[in-house]
Amino acid sequence: MPFTLSAPCELLEVISKSRFLAKAAPISTADEAQAFIQAVSDPTATHNCWAWKIGNQYRFSDDGEPGGTAGRPMLTAIEGQDFDRVVVVVIRWFGGIKLGTGGLARAYGGTTAKCLQAGERSELVSRSRCRCHCRFAELALVKSRLADFEALLEDERFDAEGATLDIALPAASLQPLARLLADISRGRSQLQTLDD
Repeated sequence: MPFTLSAPCELLEVISKSRFLAKAAPISTADEAQAFIQAVSDPTATHNCWAWKIGNQYRFSDDGEPGGTAGRPMLTAIEGQDFDRVVVVVIRWFGGIKLGTGGLARAYGGTTAKCLQAGERSELVSRSRCRCHCRFAELALVKSRLADFEALLEDERFDAEGATLDIALPAASLQPLARLLADISRGRSQLQTLDD
């Protein structure tokens, strides 16, 4: 089961007089990853190397280090720790001692792995997307019960009679929520799945 970070974390290591500061955060889109990289990169540092992974999508950068010595080992560390939906930036301030390609790969990959190990992880739950319409009289009760099914309210659109709710929830909760919805609405509201 893959994991993501519950919150951003960081870790500082000094390796052969060079400082390596790893900063990691949970993300859900490539734009969020790029925004995090831009926000935490230090223009005064020698290198700002990074890697991120969202499902089958991934990107990485060596930022001037020899090819394959920073970004790729960082991505390997993310995958090795069974993480998904995370971005890691390792900021290096050169300390005067060259590490060689193997040393660089170990430094970037190792700092990334230690940072992720130190962070608070949470299990990634696969969710199904669905939609339902509730009348105003039932809306508050339905919304108050969503947490019982680990359901996330993604969107809510109001009309003259009530609201259409877009919900994401674990597949195992689909039938129980559908039964609750039918009970509360006396059969008027039905859960429609959006994933195909």
